[in-house]
Amino acid sequence: MNHLRMTRRGILGATGITLVAAGCSAEADTAEPQQGGRLRAAFAGGGAAETLDPHRANLFADAARAKALFDKLAEPGADMAPVPRLAESWEADAELTVWKVRLREASFHDGSPVRAADVLYSYRRIADPAETFRAKQDLSPIDLDASRAVGDREIEFVLHHPLAEFPNALAAFGAYIVPEGAENFDAPVGSGPFTFTSFEPGREFTAARYDGYWDGPALLDELQIVIADEESARINALLGGQVEYAHDLSATTARANEENAAITLVASPGSNMLGFAMKTDRAPFDDPRVRQALFLLCDRDELLESVLSGRGQIGNDLFGLGFAHYAAGIPQRERDLEEAVRLLEEAGATGTTIVLETADVGAGFVEAAQIFAEQLREAGLEVEINERNTDTYWSETLTEGTISSYRSGGMPIASHISQRLLTDSPTNVTQWRHEDFDRLYLELQSTADETARQALYDQIQQRLHDEGGYLVWGFADWIVATAKGVHGVGLAPANTLDWARFDKVWIA
Repeated sequence: MNHLRMTRRGILGATGITLVAAGCSAEADTAEPQQGGRLRAAFAGGGAAETLDPHRANLFADAARAKALFDKLAEPGADMAPVPRLAESWEADAELTVWKVRLREASFHDGSPVRAADVLYSYRRIADPAETFRAKQDLSPIDLDASRAVGDREIEFVLHHPLAEFPNALAAFGAYIVPEGAENFDAPVGSGPFTFTSFEPGREFTAARYDGYWDGPALLDELQIVIADEESARINALLGGQVEYAHDLSATTARANEENAAITLVASPGSNMLGFAMKTDRAPFDDPRVRQALFLLCDRDELLESVLSGRGQIGNDLFGLGFAHYAAGIPQRERDLEEAVRLLEEAGATGTTIVLETADVGAGFVEAAQIFAEQLREAGLEVEINERNTDTYWSETLTEGTISSYRSGGMPIASHISQRLLTDSPTNVTQWRHEDFDRLYLELQSTADETARQALYDQIQQRLHDEGGYLVWGFADWIVATAKGVHGVGLAPANTLDWARFDKVWIA
């Protein structure tokens, strides 16, 4: 399997398998852990855009590789609360403007200790104004000029303003710690559970167990992440014995495989946000009435049943259902064709042609776009579906087009706002830029009282619900599958501590 980019045609041709088998649900794992062996994990990829620079990680495959090689000070738990990792502890002063973080004893793969200087170097690299590292916005409250190392194992972070939820920044997506001075990641040195062996973008990544890992050596001898862009390629590779782990499967595939004793399905309920991103800075979606019309035209029940086979939860055009600070009090939006038609007429948008961008980069993406297009046509809109190249979809739709299929794994709602909804957010796919919104978020960050802070969260989310660019129609179960004999893969939303955490996986 080395150096093999898997496609549906390649897998079917190699194995002769069609998707007729089924998989059982995950059960409590009572087997005794064993050491040794190699796990091959299939992920969707991004071709030449894939990277081992952990600060540039964007794809799930990038994030899985980064987690194998590197560590952060903290990681989000299943409830999105930060869990200490390289940070042993953190403590704020009374004003919430100075936070002291104590590092645990850990080492990089070359044997050198992880020091406060490495943390400050990593954060200053992420914060480089000439770069667009994804975690930059989460770290922006830190005054990195004033922050300092207190010995090798303590950092005093000085903030520009009070920040009650500062530990969320330590767990930000991509906020990995690299050795001081690191710039070339062709053969990266990290402090994670696996050491680098080889990498070919768009094909494969191989890493070996690091025996000096601070959280105990991985049980596996070797981890290999291979690229299989299409979901059918991933499941067929698993069924054909070419991999032992298949990432990101659809509810339809799970239902078709739930009786097969040869594989195990692991589903984390409702942790995968699905929707469409409308660009609010260009026609026709620069008119909020058109955005509101699309909100009202969306038949969420139909999408849930057709795309997710009923396995998931209805969305309400807001990120983070079930996470801390979610505005659960906002009434669920219902389909209203009559009101949508009225809004389109008022905006002079009746009969407008909309190009809906999509690609087979996520389970159910293309199917959801096709169903939504039919729903829009009921209001007299003309819809063209543009199916883009899977390798470049995410980079292109970040700035191009007017509306695109979208999804997100888990992260704190504050991180979703800072990374995607502020004027200078690096992944602002909806092009939502409002100075008063930025000020409101700054006020939220600086509010120590939890009740008052929740009121600001509610206010921000109400505005996004009324006029934002994210149409969130549902939350799917996050589904992966493993071969029988693979143990230690637990329930975990994407991007959280136990997601793609292969150091705790073992093979019987």
